[in-house]
Amino acid sequence: MTQLEEIQIAYQEFCDRFRSVILSTTDKEGIPNASYAPFVMDAERNIYFFASGLSIHTQNLAKNPQVSVLFIEDEGKSPDIFARPRLSFNCQAIFMERKTAEWIAIGDRFEERFGEIIQTLRSLPDFRIVKLIPRDGRFVLGFGKVYRISREEGDRLTLMTNR
Repeated sequence: MTQLEEIQIAYQEFCDRFRSVILSTTDKEGIPNASYAPFVMDAERNIYFFASGLSIHTQNLAKNPQVSVLFIEDEGKSPDIFARPRLSFNCQAIFMERKTAEWIAIGDRFEERFGEIIQTLRSLPDFRIVKLIPRDGRFVLGFGKVYRISREEGDRLTLMTNR
């Protein structure tokens, strides 16, 4: 197995280590907001989360569906604070219609992963499921180990250089 194949596998498995994702949204004036949300991911690497209508990130996504997401290794597990492994995606957000087959299936996946609290979230009228569709991204494994992710090329990783 080549080093790039090993890195590709590490990329494919990286999100499995997390239960929540960091979200970065902007309001209509372009003012940023950082937040987080517990998530589930499908086979196409789309990210789903329950969003309250009261949260700033939900209000921002309703006005601007562009969002950046970040998965980052815990500080305590990283040998170098300046080179923590991380994965980021630029995504398009879509609010899913309630009670559709897809909405029900994703809700079931949330319930399997997070338990009974999801029954409550499903019943609250201001909670919606948001689907984040990644367009492109970066997978960082340390200094000089930054890989561009091309979603158009089947999640192919390409080492980025300063040249």
